Amino acid sequence: MGTWVHEVGASWLMTSLDGSPEMVSAVRFAISFPVLALAIPAGVLADRVDRRRLLIATQIMLLMTATAMTVLTATEYISSWGLLAMTFAMGLGMVVHVPTWQASIPEIVPRDQLSRAIALGSISFNLARSVGPAIAGVLIVSLGTWSAFALNAMSFAGVIGVLLFWKRHSTESTRGLSFGMSLIQGLRYVIRTIAMRHVMIGVMLFVIPASALWSLLPLVVREQLDWDARGFGLMVAAVGLGAVIAAGIMPRLTRHFGSDIAVTQAMIVYGIGLWALSQTHNRMIAIAAAIAMGVGWMITLTSFNTTAQVTLPKRVRARGMGCYLSAFAFSMSMGSILWGRLAGSTSLSFALVTAAVAIVVSAILRLAFPINTASTSS
Repeated sequence: MGTWVHEVGASWLMTSLDGSPEMVSAVRFAISFPVLALAIPAGVLADRVDRRRLLIATQIMLLMTATAMTVLTATEYISSWGLLAMTFAMGLGMVVHVPTWQASIPEIVPRDQLSRAIALGSISFNLARSVGPAIAGVLIVSLGTWSAFALNAMSFAGVIGVLLFWKRHSTESTRGLSFGMSLIQGLRYVIRTIAMRHVMIGVMLFVIPASALWSLLPLVVREQLDWDARGFGLMVAAVGLGAVIAAGIMPRLTRHFGSDIAVTQAMIVYGIGLWALSQTHNRMIAIAAAIAMGVGWMITLTSFNTTAQVTLPKRVRARGMGCYLSAFAFSMSMGSILWGRLAGSTSLSFALVTAAVAIVVSAILRLAFPINTASTSS
């Protein structure tokens, strides 16, 4: 919840500091780029050192960064480039946290319950996505953007408390390999495993066009819907609500159609929602479109994530998830730049329509790379 409050605050603050499409979309780039550059080395680290201690250290770093953002924003010393720099620092902390945490999930539940545990994690994440932005909107309007960053700082303190009470029964080791050899071993596994290759391709085919929503949504809310920070929070919450709805229908959809057809349908639903958003100035229609996109986002990415978690063996799980996150971050970063520049050189509506068409085309292309396949090496 704290992370979503922060992201709403950072994106909305940038519209006040520098409202150009390029700078607004650069907020997402600043969050994603560290993951793109360092997710795989972070995964290597998480496969070599004690994950609990690593998670605590990262949360402390994130707490300090969020506190600094709170002070700078409250005292009005923050600038557009300063905001990007602090957001980049947040990304550095998250790049270590995410693959380490995801690789720890199989320690908590048995393997035969792993896919359901990942789905529950997605529900938790998207419930936070529903609540967080709404809280952020109220805080920004009532107290100012600094309060969103302050709440995020407190959330990191809470996570540190949870980690201090987590008692692990295992730890990681180097297995006699150097850092470089561990990295090569993880990359080799991902490249040689059909299911992982298809997951990586599928993530890029979906996220590059789908990132148009996240990079341009602040401008859609401000310029197209003529809404304030509360409206922005409500739109992001609507996406989260759609994701929660998707979690309820996803098991039946997957059983009836199979993972690959379900993902294709979800991508097309997302594309239709993005097209509808590009064409309307009606807030209720925009909210309905956001809910539809939340359904598509949840089903698509949960299917990819579950396939990756089930496919990866314990010895390379953090490295494999680092590769997965790198593909996601690369797609978000490239998409943010692409759609920001397209909207700046043409129009907001044209950029959204183009992205919607690209998603539908990608949904068809992705069928050539099925994820419902045995995790064997080629």
